[in-house]
Formats: sequence, structure tokens, C-alpha cells
Amino acid sequence: MGRSSKTRSKRVEALEVDGLPGPVEVRRHPTARRMTLRVSRTKHAVIMTVPMQCNLADAGNFLHTHLDWVRRHLKAVPQPVMLAHGETIPFRGVPHRIVFTGERSADFLVQVDSTLPGAPRLAVFGTRESAPRRLSSWLTQRATEDLDARVRHHAGRLGVRPKRIVLRDQSSRWGSCSTTRVLSFSWRLILAPPLVLDYVAAHEVAHLSQMNHGPKFWALVAKTMPQMEEARAWLRVYGMDLHRFQRP
Repeated sequence: MGRSSKTRSKRVEALEVDGLPGPVEVRRHPTARRMTLRVSRTKHAVIMTVPMQCNLADAGNFLHTHLDWVRRHLKAVPQPVMLAHGETIPFRGVPHRIVFTGERSADFLVQVDSTLPGAPRLAVFGTRESAPRRLSSWLTQRATEDLDARVRHHAGRLGVRPKRIVLRDQSSRWGSCSTTRVLSFSWRLILAPPLVLDYVAAHEVAHLSQMNHGPKFWALVAKTMPQMEEARAWLRVYGMDLHRFQRP
């Protein structure tokens, strides 16, 4: 059927299968009692969870009997969108077309241009080779600025103080709050409407007071973010789609 190779840890292996575009990630889990399959929309990968002592050949046989299901679900996963010339990405919830100008500018890395007909443009200056990294850096900077402003706003309203905020390329969550009061956020929040970014900032700030998702926590979020439910509804419907957009 294929061969395995160890990746990242002793409990994760890769199973290569003929007819699939990439290896299947096999995760050995101490509480697993049976083999299960899922297709991750954020990682664009097939993930198989098996008991710790599962024979890899048995895992391969199980996968083979479900290949039609795997192929069908892989086809349903939207294809990744890179930060490339001619692509369209959302910026603060509005579709923008990426244009690598190939020109040098002493004033801009990226300029938002809404003067031409059609969708506004993200004009990226500098060499075309460096343009994807420049755009990625610019988007991260805009996300940091927006999140810093909204975190300070909500922290002031709730009477709490974070240690700092950091941006990550997270695929499993939009934000997190550590026990050391560090707030982490996904850079992709800059792609979402400002209301959504504002809600995620309020959510994590509220964790500085309540490290749980109990009634007191949700009362704090609602206190500082009255449009909480509208933003949560947007994330449920459209949030997964933002993971299509990939940085270099």
C-alpha cells in the first residue's frame, strides 16, 4: 500500500498511499479505541487517528477501504490561495486584487489603491521575487496595529492588562490567552471584517479575567462587545474559508 515515515514526534507518522495527492498523517492517541479518518480543511490534509499499538499495515488497509470517502472529501476542500500576483484576497473583509508592480518606492511597501474600476488593489512595490514576503509582512503589521488598538480598548473597559500580544500562523484557533497573560492571534484576522477581529480581541481579553468559557466569561465578552453574536455567526459561516490564504 505504501510506506511510513516518522514526523514531528514518535506518535505521528506519515502513510503514503497511491492515488492520494499527499501523505496521510497518522496520529497514535492513547485514548483511541478504534481507527478514525477526517479531512482537515485548514491543513488540506487527511488525518487518521489510531490506537497506540495499532499495526501500520492494518491502518493502511482501513484507509484503503475508505479511499472513495477520502477522495470525495478532499475534492470538497477549497484550494489554497497564495499571496501571488493576480490573486484576490480579502483585506478587512473587502476583496482586494494583488498586484506586484515590480517598481521601487521610497514611501510604500504596499499601497491600497481604490482609484481604478473594479475591486481595490493591493499594490506591492519592490522586486517581484520579494513581493510575497513584503505583502505578508505588511498584512501582519496591519493585523498587529488593529489588534493592539482593540485589545487596549477592551482591556480598558474590563479593567485588565495583558502582558503582550503576538501574531501566529494558527490553524486551530483564532486567538488564545496564556497563563502568563500573553494574547496570541491569527494573522488571518486582518482578512476578516473589522467586527470579527474586534470580537476575537474582546474574547481573549475577557480570558484575562476568566480563564474558562462559563457564564461569567460570556457576560464579560458581551459587556465589552455588544455585537458578539453577529461576529460569532460570521466566523461559523465564513471563518474556515480564511484558512485558504497562505503566507510564503
